[in-house]
Amino acid sequence: MRAIEITEFGGPEVLALAERPKPEPAPGEVLVKVAASGVNRPDVFQRKGAYAPPPGASDLPGLEIAGEIVGGALEDKHNPFGLRIGDRVCALLAGGGYAEYAAVPLAQCLPVPAGLSDVEAASLPETFFTVWSNVFERGQLGAGEGGANETLLVQGGTSGIGVAAIQIAHARGFRVFATAGTADKCLACEALGAERAINYKSEDFVEVVKSLTNDRGVDVILDMVAGGYVPRELSALADGGRLVIIALLGGAKAEVNLNEILRRRLTVTGSTLRARSVDFKAAVARQLKEHVWPLVEDGRVKPIVYRVLPAPQAADAHALMESGEHVGKIVLDWTQV
Repeated sequence: MRAIEITEFGGPEVLALAERPKPEPAPGEVLVKVAASGVNRPDVFQRKGAYAPPPGASDLPGLEIAGEIVGGALEDKHNPFGLRIGDRVCALLAGGGYAEYAAVPLAQCLPVPAGLSDVEAASLPETFFTVWSNVFERGQLGAGEGGANETLLVQGGTSGIGVAAIQIAHARGFRVFATAGTADKCLACEALGAERAINYKSEDFVEVVKSLTNDRGVDVILDMVAGGYVPRELSALADGGRLVIIALLGGAKAEVNLNEILRRRLTVTGSTLRARSVDFKAAVARQLKEHVWPLVEDGRVKPIVYRVLPAPQAADAHALMESGEHVGKIVLDWTQV
């Protein structure tokens, strides 16, 4: 098969089309003929040598795909959705998605939502798994002190994670605010369901969310920045609020006032998805199928694909991601190889 290799750690130019043996699915896995692969920020970190795949995972980048099941075992115990050979699926991987074939745990495969193309479906798994597990499970949006009236602030609203979080939370009836770096990106966030998008270059998100919530603050913040943002985010939280950190673009260290955490019953938590167990990811897949797939199929949550590039142009896709100009997802098309 053809695949995109990281020839050495470095810039986008280190990505190269290569020949690889077709993977052999292990017990509990299926072989998927890949039609499209999503591009995500962790792929960039891996290319730079800053995010190694977990033990046993493919060294190829790529955490999400869509395509057709063409082989492997489909035992019922790993197959809650009744998938069969020939079915179109989208799937979450721990690595290996930048290739014409991928071996995937069956439990991490979901049927492609009705009406979606393979390119659209490939844009879903990494971001949707991340949003569900962090906003609704770890962050408990809607289950905290604010109940059904809880609010969410999404940092980086036009990222792949951001557009998913805004749409899913809005579709489930929550007030959503977001930050973005330009006026156009703020408008894009609001078009997706954010009640108010805050230009972090010209506005103070703490002041804005306080003004929008009668000085109460927001209940959950989904943060991809960390670093110096953390003290300000604690100030922006309502009493009993939860700060969920999923990336460290602003740095891995922050100085916080622990008294504020104690006094106001705040929670600071976080997670990464890639190294979690198959059982954990399978449980998230079931939640997505039950709670989010219907929202996708009735159009209340939509795939936001910014650009599609032929798979051999993976380097261009990474350069585009690092430029920060995109709104939504970048996808590699394996039918154009």
